[in-house]
Amino acid sequence: MSIAEIQEELIDEFSLFDDWMDKYEHLIGLGKSLPLIDPALKTDDRIIKGCQSKVWLHAAMENDKLIFTADSDAIITKGIIAVLVRVFSGQSPEEIVKANTDFIDQIGLKEHLSPTRANGLVSMIKQMKLYAIAFQAQLKK
Repeated sequence: MSIAEIQEELIDEFSLFDDWMDKYEHLIGLGKSLPLIDPALKTDDRIIKGCQSKVWLHAAMENDKLIFTADSDAIITKGIIAVLVRVFSGQSPEEIVKANTDFIDQIGLKEHLSPTRANGLVSMIKQMKLYAIAFQAQLKK
């Protein structure tokens, strides 16, 4: 499934809920379904800078696709990183680098987050794209 298709799927899922409390519940549910990062990878060098809560992000290449695993010590933040892992994991570095993230606005996520969480969201996307750029450079060698 392409990044755009996954984003469309998420927009459809979130549009099922009229109330933001229900959307938060869905976000928390997504966080609970996040494939857990290996505890040995929960190191300081994998913590995303700019997030209020702790978010660990690990990236590895498998068959020219980036696979992300992540965790957070906060339930809403864990849901946010779960959404991003769902969108970007299993995609090529090139697709991740050029991916549009307007879907976040379409599901209304950014406007319903506190300023610190919204900044954290931007930091998470930035870190995932930085991993993609680094792996893209390795593939070209």
